[in-house]
Amino acid sequence: MAKSTKKKIRMEFEIKASPAMLFNYISSPSGLSQWFCNDVDIYNNFYKFKWDGDESIAELLKKTQNKGIRFRWKDAVEEEYFEFEILQDELTDDVALVVTDYVEPIDEKNAIQLWENQVHDLKTLLGG
Repeated sequence: MAKSTKKKIRMEFEIKASPAMLFNYISSPSGLSQWFCNDVDIYNNFYKFKWDGDESIAELLKKTQNKGIRFRWKDAVEEEYFEFEILQDELTDDVALVVTDYVEPIDEKNAIQLWENQVHDLKTLLGG
C-alpha cells in the first residue's frame, strides 16, 4: 500500500454559530454547496463535490451529529482524509471549526489560503 507523501494541516477558525447550525453547513448538500463547492450529490456513502465543471468524489468515513464529519477523496491513500470538526468551549460556549486536510508540502501555503477563503465565505453565510 502506498504511503502518504502529503503533509497534514490543521486549522482552527472561530465561528459565531451554534454547533447544530454549523453542522448543517458542513454535512448537508445544501449547506456545503453554499460555501465549499458549487453542488453536491450523495450516493450511499459517497459525496460528489462539483466545482465549475470539475468534480471529485469523496467517501464519508465518519459523521457525528453536531460534532463533525470526515471524508476521504476517492484517489487518496488510506491515512489521508479531510475533516470538519466542531469544538465548543465548555466555559465560554465559543464555537470553533477545525479543518484537517492533507496537502503536498509545496502547496501548503496555497491550501491554507484556500481554506481561509472558504471558511470566510462560511462565516459570512452564518452572519459572523
